[in-house]
Amino acid sequence: MLSLIDHTLIPAPKEQQRVTRKEAILQVATLLFSQKGYKETSIADLSKLTGVAEGTIFYHFKNKETLFISVLERTRTLILEEFDDFVRDRISNTGIELLENSVYFYLYLAGKLENQLLLLHRHYPYQIAQENPVCRDHLEAIYECLVDIFERAVRLGQKDGSIDNLPPRKIALIIFSMIDGIVRLKTYNLYDAGALTKELMIACRRILTAGAPHNP
Repeated sequence: MLSLIDHTLIPAPKEQQRVTRKEAILQVATLLFSQKGYKETSIADLSKLTGVAEGTIFYHFKNKETLFISVLERTRTLILEEFDDFVRDRISNTGIELLENSVYFYLYLAGKLENQLLLLHRHYPYQIAQENPVCRDHLEAIYECLVDIFERAVRLGQKDGSIDNLPPRKIALIIFSMIDGIVRLKTYNLYDAGALTKELMIACRRILTAGAPHNP
């Protein structure tokens, strides 16, 4: 039922004109998939909310599954673009500082790409991935790029001495999982993730710098 959707999040007609029709479809599809779920989202809903004929939607996307996979692909692209923009304006002199900026980035991302993260935190994408290898590849690529962000900081910190000599990939996965868990509390409106930022940073530093040669 369309009443479940927050219509304030749907691009207005003038805003849709500034993007391609395909991009507008992807934007609204992301909203529908995240808020309603996969089975409950119909092409008819998408057509009604975008003002794009169903035939045009099928012209761009073979079926609903193809559309969903395109949403995942777009999500990964947006994450990488947001990270590049975020770190461009922040100076990280050490690996531990880059790690902290990466934590801030993910918390920022939880607000900026709220619907994308809600979609990733739902169960159905992983059900689809069990039978669709392309879907699985896109999900893995999204999480790989997120963990890569934290691993990059860990490796830099190990070079400059600000982070302990720990297995970079494993510790990056642990740090990401901890932060993602906090973001999930925000996603489901259970707790304000921002209220835990200070304690989160302290915990990350203690995990990463306990045995570092130059413990900040």
